[in-house]
Amino acid sequence: MAGWFKIRNVETAYYKPSKPSSPSASDWPPKYWKFTLATNESPPTEAAFIDYRRFARIRLIESAGEEMRYISPLKENGPDPVIDKDVLTEEWLVEKLGTKKIPVKALLLDQANISGIGNWVGDEILYSARIHPEQYSNTLTRLQITQLHTAIHYVCGLAVSTLSDSSQFPKEWLFKHRWVKGKKGAVNKLPSGEKFVFLTVGGRTSAVVPSVQKKTGPVAGDVKEEDGREGEDDKKKVKGNKRAKKADMVEEEEEEEEEEEEAKELDTPAPLPSRKRKANATIPKSIDTTTSPAAPTSKKQKASSSRPSTNGTTPSKAKASSSKAEVKARTNGTGTARATPKEKQTRSKAATPRETKVDEGEAPGRRRSAR
Repeated sequence: MAGWFKIRNVETAYYKPSKPSSPSASDWPPKYWKFTLATNESPPTEAAFIDYRRFARIRLIESAGEEMRYISPLKENGPDPVIDKDVLTEEWLVEKLGTKKIPVKALLLDQANISGIGNWVGDEILYSARIHPEQYSNTLTRLQITQLHTAIHYVCGLAVSTLSDSSQFPKEWLFKHRWVKGKKGAVNKLPSGEKFVFLTVGGRTSAVVPSVQKKTGPVAGDVKEEDGREGEDDKKKVKGNKRAKKADMVEEEEEEEEEEEEAKELDTPAPLPSRKRKANATIPKSIDTTTSPAAPTSKKQKASSSRPSTNGTTPSKAKASSSKAEVKARTNGTGTARATPKEKQTRSKAATPRETKVDEGEAPGRRRSAR
């Protein structure tokens, strides 16, 4: 329970008592209190309102206790299953369910329809009535409505008569076994051996026994199963797409790093980071291209080319492969030509400025250089 009134020095049945040795047993006001009340008598009776989830709304109303239900906002609520038994009849329930097209669990939790039904109480009612919480309210048969009416009065009446003391609840109730959700090694089974699962209906976690609560009509399409059995294929597809994109990005980054290292070795500027850069690479005319130049190879092609052939090769094939290897060695596998030592020497000589003799008519200090 998320909120309640705590009376000082009195252990209420609807809340687990604190241990006597615990500091919270004597501390006042208690943890998560929002306001306190005290009577004028001596000694005074003190009470504190606790609401650690901050869902509650507090209003100060001046009226007699028996008339408070007829003052806003309480008058906007639906009939109470315990107090208003003469209002919450089977005929009234037939009319209410027929005018709504929402999951029956969501209808029960709406306090504007019926007062006092919370999440676990709603699950217990639907389990007792053998109705699936996802099924639309306007698709229930008359027999199902009769079972639902009986279950509402049974569960709510027993919970109130025992002051919500769970130790007095029947052992076959879902309440006794539903709190295992999320616990390691938990077994989602009732004493009868029937398995229960958890669904999210209307934003609330619902405990359902599929073997008992079977769908007999249309259900809400926005219901998500929490145990992950629904929508697993879609999740796998999304994960697969993400992994493929990530692998492509990693492979592209590795290829860019390799090309940058090769460019540094050749003292040439690194190629632009584009996926089509290898396809656009060309070999200069200075290289002998009597044999077709080797196209830029990928990692898989490099690995496959390094494997020894098991079928044997003819001399012509060996010569062609050796020439391709020579061209590849000279281009360093990047499509950019690497000059031989002889070519480097020729280029260096051509690039060195050559001084010429000074004509007699020229002014001293002025010389022409030929390239």
